Amino acid sequence: MTHPREDLAKLNEVLDLARSEAGRYLAALPDSAVRPPDADTAAKSLRGPLPQRGDGALTALTELATAGHAGAIRSAGPRFFHFVVGGATPAGLGAEWLTATLDQNVGMWAASPFGAELELIAVDWLKELFELPADWAGLLVTGATMANYVGLACGRRWWGLQHGVDVDDDGIASLDPMPVFSSGHIHASATKAVGMLGIGRNQVRLFERDKRGRLDIEGFEAALKQLGGAPSVVIANAGEVNAGDFDPIPQMIDIGNRHNAWIHVDGAFGLFSRVAPETRSLTEGIENAHSVISDGHKWLNVPHDCGFAFVRDPSLLSGIFGTTASYYVGGGEEQPNFAMIGPESSRKARALAVWATLRAYGRDGYREMVERHLALTRRVAQQVEESDDLELLADVILNIVCFRYRPAGVPESELDDINSRLGDAILADGRVYFGTTRFEDKVAFRPAIVNYRTAEPDVDLMIEVVRELGAEITAGR
Repeated sequence: MTHPREDLAKLNEVLDLARSEAGRYLAALPDSAVRPPDADTAAKSLRGPLPQRGDGALTALTELATAGHAGAIRSAGPRFFHFVVGGATPAGLGAEWLTATLDQNVGMWAASPFGAELELIAVDWLKELFELPADWAGLLVTGATMANYVGLACGRRWWGLQHGVDVDDDGIASLDPMPVFSSGHIHASATKAVGMLGIGRNQVRLFERDKRGRLDIEGFEAALKQLGGAPSVVIANAGEVNAGDFDPIPQMIDIGNRHNAWIHVDGAFGLFSRVAPETRSLTEGIENAHSVISDGHKWLNVPHDCGFAFVRDPSLLSGIFGTTASYYVGGGEEQPNFAMIGPESSRKARALAVWATLRAYGRDGYREMVERHLALTRRVAQQVEESDDLELLADVILNIVCFRYRPAGVPESELDDINSRLGDAILADGRVYFGTTRFEDKVAFRPAIVNYRTAEPDVDLMIEVVRELGAEITAGR
């Protein structure tokens, strides 16, 4: 075998093999350990020198599937509670296969009118789902980091224009540092985006009233007042990663709008609180912000990689990302070239999975899923509170439970070490999967429930595993 053309005669066998191996993996997913024993070594079996002559697709895919079954973390399964990662709905998974098959580049309208039009539709549906204004611009990106990048890039451009400078053409060197304000809830992806934009991570001023990072709203408002109407950027956080807490978004938006601030809402997973009536108030007023983002491979449960960026002023995007080349054609409001309004020039057709899962399950399906996850989260919190060897460290706001193992008779000075060792043991054990964090200077756990497959037995096992492994560590200390 020397050329892919020679494999075309076997294409149906190749696709049958892929489908068979995928089916086998998915059928075992509900009962599989999240971390298989060979997680760290399986891929090493694929090492070796680059073949001089290949052995064809069937051989390559067989070897790849064998290693994948042996080593892949079952992050698509119901007991992966790490990093706020969802699975892939049946509609999203099927659409992802079609995405690879159609292989559309949704950078230029001429390259894929189908993919580009579908992205317009998918973005409109997402705006409906999140109750954002219909006239806002939106686009699909790789995830929350690039979505934050897009929203904050618009904020940077707006800030420069307020000073009479086109920072995307002329840079920001002629201007004083751009003031960026947030609370201690700010996520690393937003700080990363600020750095990538050349604003400088150290320009972000945090206003915290306690160790949890909750907003010091008086200090925040005083800092904005001190600018005397000069423009600034505010990052409001919808869903903090340790306990799922929210900034007081309505107040931040009101204050920011009164003091000439660009207000960016990072709702990587917290934006989905708008889908459930009981939590919708957490993001009240975000339609009065300037940019809002969320993540698709979290609560939407579409495959990686997918995120959404929504911007109030569509004209800002082309000023940042617009570019020209002699072979570029078309573009415009009705038939946009997404390469001109987003960071990627070559773009995967992410809209297929987004459109398919929204078409398949609709608003009610996602409302039911979010509400079920909220109930499962409260179930875990209740079990923590009822256990004499566990301690709930924060109120449950959304879909994260922040707690630690605290057995009787163990002094406070030893708890961090025990919980650190317990976190390593949970990951190594693999029946459930979540690691440690630091919350109010304590080592703690923060499992997040976001996968559509997750049910009561899965979250109950979480508590069983923590107590079982914790008891073993405590007994041997």
